[in-house]
Amino acid sequence: MTRTTIGVIGTGRIGRMHTLNLVSSVPDAFVKTVASRSADEAWAAELGIPVCTKNTGELFGDPDIEAVVIALPSGLHAEAIRSAAAAGKHVFCEKPVGFSSAAIAPALDAVRAAGVQLQVGFNRRFDPGLCKLQAAVHSGEVGELHSLRVVNRDPRAPSPEFARGSGGMFLDFTIHDFDTLRFLSGSEIVEIYAAGAALVDPEIASAGDIDTAVISARLANGVLCVIDNSRQTGYGYDQRFEAFGSKGNLVVGNLRPTSVEASLATGVFTDAPCPSFVERYKEAFVAELRDFVRCVRAGSDVAVTGEDALAAVEAALAAKTSMVENRPVLLASTESAVPEGAVS
Repeated sequence: MTRTTIGVIGTGRIGRMHTLNLVSSVPDAFVKTVASRSADEAWAAELGIPVCTKNTGELFGDPDIEAVVIALPSGLHAEAIRSAAAAGKHVFCEKPVGFSSAAIAPALDAVRAAGVQLQVGFNRRFDPGLCKLQAAVHSGEVGELHSLRVVNRDPRAPSPEFARGSGGMFLDFTIHDFDTLRFLSGSEIVEIYAAGAALVDPEIASAGDIDTAVISARLANGVLCVIDNSRQTGYGYDQRFEAFGSKGNLVVGNLRPTSVEASLATGVFTDAPCPSFVERYKEAFVAELRDFVRCVRAGSDVAVTGEDALAAVEAALAAKTSMVENRPVLLASTESAVPEGAVS
């Protein structure tokens, strides 16, 4: 059976991971080209990828390539999506699609005009634990949903240089949490109050960013939410999720390298949480690419759309406004959806 021919744009940490997953774990995909400013021909050859180039135009101009995976720095995503759509390529793009609604809208328009697919890399939607939690919430297992809680803490803080170009913590990091609230609840975020500070590294503040935040959010269906963020734990990648409702509580805890529990005279010990997002969401990263290729081949709609990306960015921007102005912020696109009787 003919495989779907793919090009990868950007070969940093996430781009290399996606490339390796496509080559090793997505049987219906064939990676023909990788394009990067720091083209590594030896690495590409090891993976059996025929073309390694610094010229993205070469990739877009190749009629064999049906779809592209965009793993460039975040500020370049929207432009790359427009170029890919103009070339008639289906697109998988890492988050965020852009740093503003104004930057994202032309990219979504280009995708619609070209009639191509755009899937965004909110990998949590493909995590087995979160998928089970979402299904349980939607089936009513927890009863009437009252609240959602997300803990998202990185093992190590990024460099100030990274922070300067990332769009800020809410757009680079917390954006996954905003999408998770929408995914788990099936409802829209209508109000946000955010507090944040640089408590891990003062140089992050000098770069104009934060590394610690607590965000409260209200959803259109009345559900109340809390997001707890830190850029550094010192003990691993801390990822926990909770859905509380009228019939009980559902929790997704941290994944650990093994399930061994040692009960000794000196105490009870388990492995620390996974060391990074690569290990914690290993299955999800593979599953999202498999689903993208499946949708391209079947001509079916993708699971995570450009509109989902836009909603998450709007939430991130509202959180930044809330933090800076120290006030709750209603999301402009959903102000009318605040539940009757809710206190803002």
